[in-house]
Amino acid sequence: MIQLPFSKLSDVGTTIFSQMTQLANENQAINLSQGFPDFMPDSELLNHVTHFITKGFNQYAPLGGMIGLKEEIARKIENSHQAVYHPDSEITITAGGTQAIFTAIATFIKKDDEVIIFEPAYDCYEPTVELFGGIVKRFEMKAPDYEIDWNAVKGLVSKKTKMIILNNPNNPSGKILKEKDIQELIGIVKDTSILILSDEVYENIVFDGKQHLSICRYPELKERSLLVASFGKLFHVTGWKVGYCAAPKNLTDEFRKVHQFNVFCVNTPIQLALAEYMKNEEHYNHLNDFFQEKRDFLRKGLAGTSFELLDCEGTYFQGVKYDKISDKNDFDFARELTINHKVATVPFSSFYKNKLSEHVVRLCFAKKQETLEQALEYLSKI
Repeated sequence: MIQLPFSKLSDVGTTIFSQMTQLANENQAINLSQGFPDFMPDSELLNHVTHFITKGFNQYAPLGGMIGLKEEIARKIENSHQAVYHPDSEITITAGGTQAIFTAIATFIKKDDEVIIFEPAYDCYEPTVELFGGIVKRFEMKAPDYEIDWNAVKGLVSKKTKMIILNNPNNPSGKILKEKDIQELIGIVKDTSILILSDEVYENIVFDGKQHLSICRYPELKERSLLVASFGKLFHVTGWKVGYCAAPKNLTDEFRKVHQFNVFCVNTPIQLALAEYMKNEEHYNHLNDFFQEKRDFLRKGLAGTSFELLDCEGTYFQGVKYDKISDKNDFDFARELTINHKVATVPFSSFYKNKLSEHVVRLCFAKKQETLEQALEYLSKI
């Protein structure tokens, strides 16, 4: 075996999502760990894919993506957030949200640039920053409310701060940014060259009549932001790996320089199918209602157990505290829950660099009714 000179990501192993899914499979457990639906997408969307494949649209798409899909995205953003992006020069179709995030960081972060992230944080942010020589500055949001102390965030800002990464709604906490948060952020970046990478893949999954405040709603933020979204979350097709990045032309021009040498372009027939499907806004305008019904069902079922429900304002993840059940750290508890009680979850500590354990695990409710019912039957016995 060849001896490697070094590892660029020496501290990185298999993701917690893969670990818990494997553990679930090994123990025939209900998998509420990894964030994917276990139900079929709309047959109409699948029929569109078949149509474009059989009609011969099977070769390379343009670098930036199919214009029809980019036009539908631009229309959706303008209708939802009253923000205008030029379809051809300011929207890029990507191979999922994670590739868009990776490319944005690769494009703008160089050695010793500082990047502020908010933990609990999706696991791709930090290693990608480090891969390109950047330095991560972390603000820890803590249970039970996961609020941001913006004065503390100001203390993280320096002359080396190049980027702030947001995840709104936040995975795993389900927290959404409020107007006061946005105004604090505007104050922090004013008169700086700090970029914002806004991961908004759950933008259409917000509950209880609350509003998703996209970064693009605010002109002073839009001009410095790269907005990332995902069709996997929007249309229950996580395995298709199609997303997009919307950004002003000067940022998009730089983004595409890297994008072209990363994946160059994205699946042609699926882009065309998504464009056709998006022409009917009803296909995504009521997604929040669809998932709120699942969230409420799960919460109602857990209300009679020893688990403590945390707020869930958005995403399809529910956080629960288990203090009344066990004093084990969350990783050990999640393993025990999977092996002994046949329900796989994700420990919140895996979303923190220092593995902060506040006795919280994450449950995914993007599942069929019978899956949730079976999971609740097992959990109610603990």
